Formats: sequence, structure tokens, C-alpha cells
Amino acid sequence: MEITRVHSTTYTVPVDLPGSDELDDTIVFVTVETDEGISGYGETGYLYPEATASFINEQIAPEIRGRNPLETERIWDHLYRELNPRAQTGTWSTAVSAVDIALWDIKGKHYDQPVWRLLGGASETIPVYHTIGRAIRDEQQLADLASDLVSDGATRVKVVVGKGEWATPRIDAARVTAVRDAVGDEIGLSMDANYLYSVDEALELCNRLESVSIDWFEEPVYGNDASLLADLRRRTQVPIGAGQNEGHRFRHRELIENDAVDVSMPNVCFTGGFTEATKVAGMAAAFNRRLVHGGGWPYQNMHLYAGLAAGQLVEFHDIVWEVANKIYESPPQPSDGSITLPEEPGLGLVPDWDELRPYEDE
Repeated sequence: MEITRVHSTTYTVPVDLPGSDELDDTIVFVTVETDEGISGYGETGYLYPEATASFINEQIAPEIRGRNPLETERIWDHLYRELNPRAQTGTWSTAVSAVDIALWDIKGKHYDQPVWRLLGGASETIPVYHTIGRAIRDEQQLADLASDLVSDGATRVKVVVGKGEWATPRIDAARVTAVRDAVGDEIGLSMDANYLYSVDEALELCNRLESVSIDWFEEPVYGNDASLLADLRRRTQVPIGAGQNEGHRFRHRELIENDAVDVSMPNVCFTGGFTEATKVAGMAAAFNRRLVHGGGWPYQNMHLYAGLAAGQLVEFHDIVWEVANKIYESPPQPSDGSITLPEEPGLGLVPDWDELRPYEDE
């Protein structure tokens, strides 16, 4: 089998969520075609979408046309050596992520097996958590949204902190506390600062939430600085998580070796696809770090986290989840705190082209 065509396009998809004005999210969608008629689909997102799509079409496509798509390790290594000899991340990692996901989709379809089983088949179900990924200032509105998720079956909820011009540790502590009061003590609760706080601000927030049980504090400080994360981790009892936007295993190694994280969070859509993310997952397991998905794109990442025994949780981020539900035909849905992985070969995702085409960027 040979790769005959690789094509990437960006789409800006509108999102309508309760409690917010209309939003949109830009995705990079990749199609890899083969001479046996099998096509694979990959996806990545908001990090440099136009540059990522261009890099795939102009740089990656010529390198992998004519190659066997089943040889995912060989292709990944070739792209690394030819197009990224100095181990830069950014556009390279996001582009290779989408292509690698599409190749694994082809591999699953060729072998008539779902990707999660090819990766190890650890479990046909995986627990999930639900993220309110918007900067909602109003405590009651945020608490109501969290309560609605729990009423619909969610057993774990994550809220964004540090986001919004009004955000301070004092305000965010009140917001998180309002959610805890609304959902009760039996519901898992975590928070995500998207790199937006200084270490002192992050520590103040942790101190203000000493009486509130927090499962983890995700990417709390500027730039995911490993030394600052390690400093924060030593000074708080709140578990620290990071890694969803980090490309390459080397960056994840830095976080683990510096004792900067309790929770390792590789995302196949940014770390380098399944081929690289499995290496990160193995490293996290070797160092006894929790392995939790962050950063959205659940329908790709659930295959990694269910495929490996170390995988613990998959994130259903409200914005990205809504986009995925619009662009795929009848994707599986979480229920009562978990999701059952598909038995269809590959990723089990069928693009809804009629829905996608109107959102294609010019």
C-alpha cells in the first residue's frame, strides 16, 4: 500500500454553547489517501492553523507520498530527520500530529481494528471529565453550568482560571468554590490556568482553595516553565498537571525529571500523534505519574488513553467537543462518567462533509 495524496484544509466552525455569545474554533483537517482506496483522517487545532496546513501540504506531503502508511514509526522518524533536525516544536509538531493520526486511522482500517486496540487494547471504556472552557466571571452562572453537567451524568468537572481581564486568585478562588458548593464533594473538580498565572499568583490560588478538594491544577504558570512548576509543586498540596501543548518527548521528559508535574498530559493532536504520544505515556508510567488527557480533541485522544493501561481520563472540553459533534457523523458520546470506545476500524470517525464544506476557510 502506498500514500498517493496528502491534503490539509482549515475550517472555522461556529459553536453555540449555553451562557456564551456565539464562538468559533479553527481546526486543521488532514486527509491521507492510498492506492488501495483507504483514506485516513487527522486533526489538530488552534496553534498556527494556517501555517500548519501549509506545512503539511508543501513540506510533509512530498516527503511521504509513495511511502507505506502502515510504517508509522519509519515515517515519523523520516519527517523528524528531514524536516526537524533541531527538534523544534510548534508548527512541526502540530502538523506531524495530524498526519500521524491519519496514518493510524489508515492502519486500523487496513487491519480491520480500532486504533485503541492496535495501541494495546487496555480497556473498551475510559472515564471522562467535562471542561467548561470559557472565562465565565459570574459565579452563579458557572455553578449552574457545572450543576447541569452533573445532572446529565458528569462525575468530574474542570473550570478555567486565570482567563479574562478580571481574573485574580481571589476571584478565581470564589468561582471554583462556588462550583464545588454546587456539585458537592463527590464530584471530581480540577482547574486549568492555560499558562496565565505567575508562580506567586498560582500559589495564592492554591492557598485560597486549601479547604476545597482539587484533583489537579493544570498548566498554572507562564510558559509551562519546569523550574517554576517544580517550585509550585513543592509549596502546595494541589497536584500539578501539564503537557497538553508540548511537542516531543524531550519536553515532557524535562517536566518529569524536574519533578514539575504529578499529572502528565500528552495530547495526540499536539505532541506528535499516536507515535510520539505513546512514548510520552510510557515515560510517565515509568516515573509513576498519572496519565490524563488535556487540551481537547477527545475522539482522537480516547484511543490513546483507552489503549494503554496507564491511561486514566479523557477530557470533553465544551468548545472542542461541540465542534467535533458537528463535523463527524454520529460520534460516540460519554455517558455516566465514561465513554465506550468504538469497534469500527481506525478511529471510527466519519467526516460529515456537508457540514464541513461551508466552514472551509478561503
